[in-house]
Amino acid sequence: TRGSKISAPDAVQVARAHLGEAAEPPRPRQAQGHGRSPHAGREPSLTGGAPRPQPASTAGAGRPPASPRRPRRNSLTEEDGSQEFSIRSRFLYYLFSLGTELGNELFYILFFPFCFWNLDAWLGRRLIIIWVWVMYLGQCTKDVIRWPRPASPPVVKLEVFYNSEYSMPSTHAMSGTAIPLALLLLSYGRWQYPLMFGLILAFCWCSLVCCSRIYMGMHSILDVIAGFLYAILILVVFHPVVDLIDNFNLTYKYAPLIIISLHLALGIFSFTLDTWSTSRGDTAQILGCGAGVACGSHVNYILGLNLDPPPDTLPLSLSSLTVTVFGKAILRLLIGVVILLLTKIVMKKATIPLACKIFCIPHDDVRKARQRMEVELPYRYITYGMVGFSLMFIVPCLFQFIGLS
Repeated sequence: TRGSKISAPDAVQVARAHLGEAAEPPRPRQAQGHGRSPHAGREPSLTGGAPRPQPASTAGAGRPPASPRRPRRNSLTEEDGSQEFSIRSRFLYYLFSLGTELGNELFYILFFPFCFWNLDAWLGRRLIIIWVWVMYLGQCTKDVIRWPRPASPPVVKLEVFYNSEYSMPSTHAMSGTAIPLALLLLSYGRWQYPLMFGLILAFCWCSLVCCSRIYMGMHSILDVIAGFLYAILILVVFHPVVDLIDNFNLTYKYAPLIIISLHLALGIFSFTLDTWSTSRGDTAQILGCGAGVACGSHVNYILGLNLDPPPDTLPLSLSSLTVTVFGKAILRLLIGVVILLLTKIVMKKATIPLACKIFCIPHDDVRKARQRMEVELPYRYITYGMVGFSLMFIVPCLFQFIGLS
């Protein structure tokens, strides 16, 4: 009628009524910001492109639709990871999920203990030194440059655990480059193995981690390339002096005091964040772990425990893999990791309430309390410092006591 306005859906209904067609029942409208995602019902592309419509033939082919998945969520952030996705290639998804885990805490708490307890403590100490500096400089650079993560949409994020951090450079790419290359540089000549084997391992490790960050939607190609080159630059600088740093940690009388003070100062004065992110806590736990490993190494050296093999025994050769050797290695790893996890739980339960009490911070909401720098830094630093100290001193002493060393 004149003077009234008809919406597009209502106009369609009126036209169909005039043509004698059955009118469709009106569809309920969803409020902005609630209900399903704007891309719900459409399958997101896992290559970072825009979501594609689900083919109509899928429902009629008798195959059940793929169950939607949600990204793994960080309990400290308010992100709910509500963007659903479905998997087209399970092989690629699980392959690149493995590549992402090679830069996460679960991998570190298995890889470094295995190196210390089953391979070579000399090698493990140097890997920790390089890893600490690579991750520390990478996290600090992120908070200086402050480039955001790739926008979603159009990118489909298969992981949101570290989504609150900045993007440039990719610290996953940095650790995935520095650790295998440092492992190759430090072990070749000390251990007997073919050079080609080490090169292939380093290449596959680095490629898997770097490509996984793009596949997961957490980094751009530029972030990954920058992280790769940045890690090589740090490795070029620190590899020539890693022996001097390790020798200082072992032999200097006041090394523990200097190590603890230096790592704590780096954690306090490095961050000028405008908003909270997971990078500050992650960096504090990396620094704490490095300090704990260095202090445990110093105590071992002073007490004459777990000494490195003499130079005349080099190069070392891998012992034949028997059932007994394999069983002891797995048993050491299982017992040791359980002790490390128990140490982490006990220290976490003790340090968070203590820090809240000292700094008069209410701890009714633990998540908000842990985001305060006065709580986050001492909790992470002390907890992971004790984990690192247990890794180097307490667990090896237990192995000697029960005959597993």
